[in-house]
Amino acid sequence: MKRLLMVGAALWATVAMGTFPAPDVIVRENTEKILLLIKSERAVYEKDIGKLHARVDEYVLPHFDFRAMSRLVLARAWRDASEAQRERFTKEFRELLVRTYSTVLLKYNDEKINYLPFKMLPDERTQVVRVEVQLSGGGPSIPIHYSFYQSKAEEPWKVFDVTVEGVSLVTNYRATYAERVKKEGLDGLIASLAKDNRDGRMSAPVATSKSGEKR
Repeated sequence: MKRLLMVGAALWATVAMGTFPAPDVIVRENTEKILLLIKSERAVYEKDIGKLHARVDEYVLPHFDFRAMSRLVLARAWRDASEAQRERFTKEFRELLVRTYSTVLLKYNDEKINYLPFKMLPDERTQVVRVEVQLSGGGPSIPIHYSFYQSKAEEPWKVFDVTVEGVSLVTNYRATYAERVKKEGLDGLIASLAKDNRDGRMSAPVATSKSGEKR
């Protein structure tokens, strides 16, 4: 799961734009921005991770729909939750990913990014952008799929899931949090996430393969 988050984080960043670019344009044109940022200011971020948190929050995460991701992650628990619980979970889940992405960005080591052909599906509100990361140490390339959606034509494309080597970010958290909701209740899960965020602890799920086997 760490590799999923690390590679996904390393590929994401953009600046505010007056028009809404296609999903592949978002990925392709802005990948180098975040990679250059890390290369040029790595020493600064290693000394003060809070500054990297701010960068991630500014450049990376605005392109993710955290409410949609939270709804998918909690599944039935979301349907049963109050609006206040939904807002609290979304806030803490977003903060968790800000911290996680910030931490793993510092581990990026000049991997090469290969962009696979992309064809926009007309009149479709969901699109998938596929890239491959060629590891600097050799070995098989890592396939990454960014799942985007656009609720209306006049609204920007947003990411609602990232899949690496067939492992979905949403699916992994959903499996983990479903068990925790059973044990702790939703309020207990939210409280645990809030404490992890305050204490600077990570709370990544256990990665599973497509067949459901733990990795």
